[in-house]
Amino acid sequence: MNGDDLSAFEAELGFDTLAIRAGYQRTHEAEHDEAIFPTSSYVYNSAAQAAARFSGDEPGNIYSRFTNPTVRTFEQRLAALEGAERCVATASGMAAIMSTCLGLLKTGDHIVSSRSIFGSTVVLFNNYMARFGVQTSYVDLTDLSAWEAAIQDNTRILFLETPSNPLVEIADIQQLADLAHQHDCLLVVDNCLCTPALQKPLAMGADVVIHSATKYIDGQGRGIGGAVLGSNDLVGGEVYGVLRTTGPTMSPFNAWIFLKGLETLNLRMKAHCDNAMQLAQWLDQHPAIGKVHYPGLADHPGHQLAASQQSAFGGLLSFELKNKSREKAWQVVDHTRLLSITANLGDVKSTITHPATTTHGRVPVEDREKAGISDGLLRIAVGLETIEDIQNDLQRGLATL
Repeated sequence: MNGDDLSAFEAELGFDTLAIRAGYQRTHEAEHDEAIFPTSSYVYNSAAQAAARFSGDEPGNIYSRFTNPTVRTFEQRLAALEGAERCVATASGMAAIMSTCLGLLKTGDHIVSSRSIFGSTVVLFNNYMARFGVQTSYVDLTDLSAWEAAIQDNTRILFLETPSNPLVEIADIQQLADLAHQHDCLLVVDNCLCTPALQKPLAMGADVVIHSATKYIDGQGRGIGGAVLGSNDLVGGEVYGVLRTTGPTMSPFNAWIFLKGLETLNLRMKAHCDNAMQLAQWLDQHPAIGKVHYPGLADHPGHQLAASQQSAFGGLLSFELKNKSREKAWQVVDHTRLLSITANLGDVKSTITHPATTTHGRVPVEDREKAGISDGLLRIAVGLETIEDIQNDLQRGLATL
């Protein structure tokens, strides 16, 4: 956009306009599309300017591990969409969670986490944060009393995904934010499945929002990246400090890819939601299926809550076969021809995976069972293909049962 002071101007703009225009000022080359700055370092006009940059007395680029114009544009654009003061982009979604933990926790601190989180996050908490003296207690996502009971004097963070993956359970963000703040804790929400197109946790009281930009923000399975969003103090201070020092850095090229993804985010999310709703309704009537997990269905336990805090119900669903064996689940997967057999999600291409042996394969069996992830569960990240083609492809697999 034109001009030097864009903050007041951007405050008046709608979501789609911000997704296309926010955070970028053209260079002297007057390019229409955002530039990529594939440089590791920057040149100063004098030794004094170099010293001023490194000391923080003068703003500007220093080193692309923590200051890059393309990455900064992505950060500012995503922050505008989430309503955040600050965004720090990272090399992956897991790097975003790790940077948040390193920035906001210390030895002796405690996390209360939803049991229904990504398997790698469980491994991060249990295998790595525990080595540094940070312990984690797990609770059912939707049980507010369990959250409260698990909070200790040393609890620092309440962590959750909503909707959860793969059972798409819904947590009440406002209630959990209130609970966290009553106990001087921070509420950290992974907003990967909704993106700011469908849900804005900061507006409901969350302190920090996490994204895997790899998923819906990119939207076409091209790059790996993540982001942490929140206040200038928390994210701009503590989390940014971790990135600057330890370097889990987003590449300029990936930042540019994610900028292109943001331009169509709202359109794509609406289409993902429409397809997912139709597929969930079709699966709900299928004789081989025992249960469909999708908050858009009226009998989903979180249907009313999702309708109140999300603008639509998302593009992810899962379902349980009546025959809950791993062999039958794999049989369905292996007989599809169109769906991509991959654990990624958020792509324009529909994907199918068996969570118990992929995304949550490193989680102990007992913990998987507590989280409701059975051997008969399959997850579909519904893409943008013609819905009848998605249904027909699943029917190939289901018909073998």
